[in-house]
Amino acid sequence: MKFICKMGRLLLTFTLLFCALSPIICDFVIEGIRNIQKRSIGKPLDDIEVYSVLINSQVTSRFAHNVITSRAVNRANVSKEANFNVDLPKTAFITNFTMIIDGVPYPGVIKEKEAAKKQYDQAVSKGQTAGLVRASGRKTEKFTVSVNVASESKVTFELVYEEMLKRHLGKYEMFIKVQPKTLIRKYEIEVDIHEPQGISFLDAQASFLTNDLLPVIKKSFSGEKGHVSFKPTIDQQRSCANCTTTLLDGDFTVTYDVNRETPGNIEVVNGYFVHFFAPPKLSSVPKNVIYVIDRSGSMAGRKLEQTKEALLRILNDTSEQDHFNFILFDHTIILWKESLLKATPENLKEARKFVKSITTSGWTNINDPVMKAVDLLNKAHENKTVPERSVSLIVLLTDGQANGGESNPSKIQANVKQANQGKYTLYSLGFGHGVDYPFLEKLALENSGVARRIYEDSDADLQLQGFYNEIANPTLVNIEMQYPENAITDLTENNFRHYFEGSEIVVAGRVTDNDLNSFTVDVKADGADESKKYNETVQLQSEDDVSKQQKYIFGDFTERLWAYLTIQQLLEKRIYADPSEKANLTAQALELSLKFKFVTPLTSMVVTKPEEKGKDEETLIADKLVEGQYKPSYSSPVSASRVSHQTVSYQPPVFVDSDPHFVINVPKQNDALCFNIQEKPGVILNLIEDIQLGMAVNGELIGNKNTDNDVTSSETYFGRIGIINIEMKMGIEVTTEKITILNPNNNNRKLSWKKTVSISKEGFNLVVNKRSNVTISFGEGATFVIILHEVWKGHPVHRDFLGFYTLDNHKFSEGVHGLLGQFFHGINYEISNIHNTDDPDKPDATMKVKNKLLTVTRGAQRDYRKDHKNGNKVPCWFVHFNGEGLIDGTHADYIVPDIFSIAY
Repeated sequence: MKFICKMGRLLLTFTLLFCALSPIICDFVIEGIRNIQKRSIGKPLDDIEVYSVLINSQVTSRFAHNVITSRAVNRANVSKEANFNVDLPKTAFITNFTMIIDGVPYPGVIKEKEAAKKQYDQAVSKGQTAGLVRASGRKTEKFTVSVNVASESKVTFELVYEEMLKRHLGKYEMFIKVQPKTLIRKYEIEVDIHEPQGISFLDAQASFLTNDLLPVIKKSFSGEKGHVSFKPTIDQQRSCANCTTTLLDGDFTVTYDVNRETPGNIEVVNGYFVHFFAPPKLSSVPKNVIYVIDRSGSMAGRKLEQTKEALLRILNDTSEQDHFNFILFDHTIILWKESLLKATPENLKEARKFVKSITTSGWTNINDPVMKAVDLLNKAHENKTVPERSVSLIVLLTDGQANGGESNPSKIQANVKQANQGKYTLYSLGFGHGVDYPFLEKLALENSGVARRIYEDSDADLQLQGFYNEIANPTLVNIEMQYPENAITDLTENNFRHYFEGSEIVVAGRVTDNDLNSFTVDVKADGADESKKYNETVQLQSEDDVSKQQKYIFGDFTERLWAYLTIQQLLEKRIYADPSEKANLTAQALELSLKFKFVTPLTSMVVTKPEEKGKDEETLIADKLVEGQYKPSYSSPVSASRVSHQTVSYQPPVFVDSDPHFVINVPKQNDALCFNIQEKPGVILNLIEDIQLGMAVNGELIGNKNTDNDVTSSETYFGRIGIINIEMKMGIEVTTEKITILNPNNNNRKLSWKKTVSISKEGFNLVVNKRSNVTISFGEGATFVIILHEVWKGHPVHRDFLGFYTLDNHKFSEGVHGLLGQFFHGINYEISNIHNTDDPDKPDATMKVKNKLLTVTRGAQRDYRKDHKNGNKVPCWFVHFNGEGLIDGTHADYIVPDIFSIAY
């Protein structure tokens, strides 16, 4: 949760993060109050004070029911506005949200997305509405709402969401990031766990623990029940005896597993059952793995090094019974070997040499290497060079979109599906921000696998190795789980390609025979050496037994877990279903989402804010984001209001101007780097892309005019700039003729360059300075300046164009990228061997950057922000060949299909 007091001196932040990158790991990020001015907690200022933060997680048979409650009071003598933000795991479903203001509840209502949109549009037409912000980061999506708190009033926010914990490498993990930033009077985390199989171990640790704080973590388990609590007093939170700062800053982790005396466990409550299946440790089934690795130009630098580090670790963990091969691809394909080899010490040693030698170049041809992998596996099985009882996998890693060979994603998907015929499992790993994730996801799902995004962070190699660890030890294949046909219905998926050691298979369904006292489940599978059979008989509980059990657990958890699993699987099947089947799957998922009050990609939560003095009530919408996609559904109307003329303070910018020259100021070296991009008119280049902030900037190139004598220039310029801000559900298009503010409701606003215009709305400011520039800023984030360059009317060759400048680049996230964005957090380089050329004003030098040696030339470009007509010279080292070696990958990797493209 975040409470941000916009009128006072105190910024309150409370954020919950539950569930890490893998859907198997569950976590919270918790932030409390942040003091801008240090003060004693015992002497509150006349402001909003958060006095209670309670996190309660109730885990019943892996199903987590989470309630976040935060209470605040406005001690000021005027009303204050506070924002409430919760970061949720991408796999979680919100089930309830309520604001309680002076004892009056204002609950959210979950509706079909179209119905919610209609209500929202009606409110917009009356000028009553402010859109609910939504955003997505590496692990989470954001729920946000603001409310005005009257003087001396209290407000309570309560959010409820649910999610199933999945077993990962032999344990369930709840990761809690504790970052309260300041002292909170009542700060409590409580986790209650109930597992009918019995808890085998339970642990809780924190990275910030001191000897004094260690006893504050309470953990206990006995039989079916486990409990963890963390309730530090204010004094225990202090970083020193008299400090008002907190030492609570780090990781809080709860891990547990259940007893595995039998292969499975079945629980039946209120007519619904859940079957958990995880057999005792078995011998691993041999793997046949082909690693299809992208080596195109965009993989250059740290991404390639991290990939190689991960592959070397994977080779170290490869069992000698396994077979493997590598296929590298750019616009062509390179085979390590003509067939799969057994993982002998000699072959592994040779493979390590091969991995270390991988270099990058070229474009991204995905079709041919994947088809080749299928062909190699076919031959291996036909020639019986791999064990008959074995698992065959294709692991595809790419950081780009198909732009070499067959580049049509639908055609690639069809080719692979037809060639594979469902025989081999394909896993798609999308590395970084530039991948076509929906394409990779469908490619994997159509071939019995899953897609996973690998984030461009310092731990990318560990993310890759972590994925391998999940699939490293298959112990069963072709698992069939059979239930009584006449007594059981509405089953979730009950046939599985693989079971991997340390994981768990979960099936849920409904019991239709009211007279049934027991039923038996038969499980058939193939092991490493022989076929396996398991059976489990469950006695149905009496109503009295269920009633007793419900004193500890929330009694309808089996039904809700069944609904959760069913919705997830229906949504997944929609991705690769035929159009006729897709409509039916959508209808089923929507019906369940509404019945069980889940916010899913098919539903929205409508939140009606209370009336404020002089204002009508407001309607807000909470949506569910879909990985790899962004389709804005709602938007806040942007109203114009007069503000004072804005001036831009001079800071070393990163910018692109003229034809087009990219300039990267490097303040710590009191210098700058620059490069040009040579492309055809009509090409759109990605300048900035920040997935965590949900923001992107793209620019379209234009050429010079054709004259009557067909005299043209090869120079290109930016003639159109597109900015998309997902949190604000807003797009801004700037051309040399006009500025257009776009939103999905077509409530667009067009502004002319011919007059000065100012627009100001909470979190957004735009100022058009007549025939000069437009300044755009979003909240406390960075500021963009777009300059209009006008040529004299009737110029025979040149035409008007735009320059683009960025300020406050440090406000972008660490993951920001793009031709400009990748330099926002600095660049390290060394200059040596400066020597004269034929032009004494332009010496050459050797630049060492990103472990490369480049020849660069001294030159200068112009910054036009202060002097619109002539500009100010910015000396810089010019990097040749479209910035090759300086930028990540090649310039072609930054070509995007649309002015509002963003890798969501």
